[in-house]
Amino acid sequence: MTDALAIPAAFAERRLFEPIAPWLARFNAPGVPSRAALDVLLAETAPAAHSGGGARIRFAAPGEDEAGYEARIFTTGEVPTREADWHDFFNALAWCAWPRTKACCNRLHLDELRARAAAGLAGRGPRRDALTQFDECGIVVVSADPELPALLAAHEWEEVFWRRREALQRSTRFLVFGHGSWDQLRTPFPGLCAKALHRVVDPAWLALPAAAALAETDAWLAAHLAATIGDLSPRSLAPLPLLGIPGVTTDSESAEYYRDTRQFRPKRMPARAAADA
Repeated sequence: MTDALAIPAAFAERRLFEPIAPWLARFNAPGVPSRAALDVLLAETAPAAHSGGGARIRFAAPGEDEAGYEARIFTTGEVPTREADWHDFFNALAWCAWPRTKACCNRLHLDELRARAAAGLAGRGPRRDALTQFDECGIVVVSADPELPALLAAHEWEEVFWRRREALQRSTRFLVFGHGSWDQLRTPFPGLCAKALHRVVDPAWLALPAAAALAETDAWLAAHLAATIGDLSPRSLAPLPLLGIPGVTTDSESAEYYRDTRQFRPKRMPARAAADA
């Protein structure tokens, strides 16, 4: 990685960093800000941020916590955060950008953990697996054109990203939630994929200021996850090739780019449908 890419502010103008761009721009020195600096940022940007259990969020040193990562956050509000670690830095910024949804995910983790324990079930289960996947690589696709999310869900990549490129850019916003995706987008690679939730909105939503649109989406996303947790599983999250989104890479400036099925895979047919074909 070049020296420039060791500076958080270097990513402020990059595509898909929009939800955290204002805060990235503040850190124009090389290296990751300290936990203390991140606590100050959180207090300024999301002073009401709390865990699923209602504890005030703060960034703390990792430790040998027998209760587990999510349980520690739920009970104490302490988010284990390694110093000088980009992945944990982006997680801290996710708490700044998405405080309602982060708290909701934390609560849903604990609800599911307790429910499985009470039922005598071993392992994490599909709901917790999906929550973790979304926490790491989730993205919300917000569109005023209902056809585009449907086409994305159908893996019609060339149709959406190329043939309807102008309509996509006018009508649709891609809001990254997953801190792991931001970490990977520092040095993006072919095949980089997110897990998407699609949302159709009134065109008036597109006129909202960026901060207001993010806060409104945060409230919607928290409510959506809470309401749909019973059906949540890794399969319910739609794959989205991030390097297909216009503006992420200059390689995408041709139709041929979207015909590489190693990156833009067609939708897999259900087993019975494939047998009948």
